[in-house]
Amino acid sequence: MVMTKRNDILKCIWRITYSHFTAYFLAGIFALTFLDYKELVATEKLALLMRPVSDPFVALGPLLQFFRGILIALILLPIRKVITEQKNGFFIMGWLILGLSLLSTIGPTSGSFEGYIYTTIPAAYQALGYIEGLLYIVLLVLMMWISYRYEKKWLNILFIIIV
Repeated sequence: MVMTKRNDILKCIWRITYSHFTAYFLAGIFALTFLDYKELVATEKLALLMRPVSDPFVALGPLLQFFRGILIALILLPIRKVITEQKNGFFIMGWLILGLSLLSTIGPTSGSFEGYIYTTIPAAYQALGYIEGLLYIVLLVLMMWISYRYEKKWLNILFIIIV
């Protein structure tokens, strides 16, 4: 019984971690390619806030998302049963992530409620982040749903390779 619960917890952490890692990477590639983030972060309004795409820390960012995925998993762990067992659990997870990490952050991050109030970043720049953020959330929820709906060994192998 204890081992099963522990395995369930570890499985949940792993699934959230690889789903986050992959969703973040794909949304980032999308933003870099189609939203022209390289040019956007070099603009006068964002250059003081964002590192250029060529910065070594930016290159390291996707690799560090593995640890952020673990952090997100630990945060979501207390509500894992709501996520995995309720009819709309994955939708609830996506809604929470949208609300707490994109729209209503604690500080004035770009695109957040407070970002519009307290920063001088033009609204058009802030709104661009929604495209990447929404894509990330959709991919995260979709990957989580697939990993729980179709518990296949090949999915784990695929995500081990991706990560």
